[in-house]
Amino acid sequence: MAVMSTPKRRTTDYRVDPFDLHLFAAVMEHGTITAAASSVNLSLAAASARLKGLEDATGSQLLERSKSGAIPTDAGRALLRHANRVLAELESLHVEMASFGHGLRGTVRLLCNTAAMSESLPRTIGQFLVKTPDLDVDVQELSSEAVVEALRRGTADLGIVADYVDTSGLLVQPWVDDRLVALLPKRWSLGRRRSVAYGELLVHPFVGLARESGLSRFLAAQASRSGRVPRHRVRLGGFDAVAQLVAEGVGVAVMSESAAARFAKSGTQILGLSDAWSRRKLLVCMTPAGSELPSVSALANALLGAHPQIGSR
Repeated sequence: MAVMSTPKRRTTDYRVDPFDLHLFAAVMEHGTITAAASSVNLSLAAASARLKGLEDATGSQLLERSKSGAIPTDAGRALLRHANRVLAELESLHVEMASFGHGLRGTVRLLCNTAAMSESLPRTIGQFLVKTPDLDVDVQELSSEAVVEALRRGTADLGIVADYVDTSGLLVQPWVDDRLVALLPKRWSLGRRRSVAYGELLVHPFVGLARESGLSRFLAAQASRSGRVPRHRVRLGGFDAVAQLVAEGVGVAVMSESAAARFAKSGTQILGLSDAWSRRKLLVCMTPAGSELPSVSALANALLGAHPQIGSR
C-alpha cells in the first residue's frame, strides 16, 4: 500500500502579517498577552486569536502560556530575532517612502561611536548634506559593538567603529586616529608626568558622559577588567560641559584628544593614557550589499574623502 506523504510547505505558503509580528514583539516586551494586547489596542480575545494564527502560519509553538504570563519557546526566540529585523526594515521603508513623497530621494542610516559623533563627523556630514540635497542622513550614536551588530542584522547602512571590535564579514576602511586622554583639574599635582594608566585614575572621582554613551560603556568595560567601577560624581551631555566641571575640580574625565584640546579650560591639564587600548583608529564599515547602494557609497566616499587614509581590511 502506498503511503501518502504530506506535501512540503513552500516558502510562498507563509503569510505572516507584520502586525502579528508587532503583537508578538509586544508580548515579549511586556511579558503577558493581556498587557501586549492593551499596548496595541486589541482585546485579549483578538490578541490571542492573532497569536494562534501566527503559530499556525509558522507551523511552530511560539509561546509557553501560564497564569503568570507568556515566555517564548526556542521557535519564539528565533521568530523574535527575525521580527525585530523585519519591523525595523518596515519602519525604515515607511520613512524612506514618505521622503519620496516629500520630494526627497532617500535616507542613509549611519551608526557611529561617541568619538565620531562628537568630533570628526558633524562637519563632514554637514558638507555632504549641502552637496547632496536629495539624500538625508539618519545618525545615531551606539557603542562600536552595537554598530557592528546592527550592520550584520541589516538595520544600518553604514557604521563608524573603533578598531578593537571584530569587523569580519564587513567592508572596512581606516578613517581617523582616535587617541583617548585624561583631562584633569590643574590643581591636581602630578609632577612632570606625561601619561597615566587608566587604572591609576580609578581612585579619583569622575566626570563623564551619559551612562548609555558608547564611550562610557567602553570605559566601564576597561575598568571591569581590573575589578573596579569608576565613581562618577556627575554625568553630562557633552564634552564641553564635562570640561567645565573638571576645571572646577569635581573630578577627572577621559575623552578623545581632539575634544580635550578643544574644550580644555584654564583650570585643566591634559595627560596621555599609557594603556594600549587608548590609541585607536576609527573605521568606516559597511556590508558588501550596502556598498552596492549608490546613496551609501556616496556617504562613505564623502567620509573617506574628508579624512583620506589608504588601506582596507
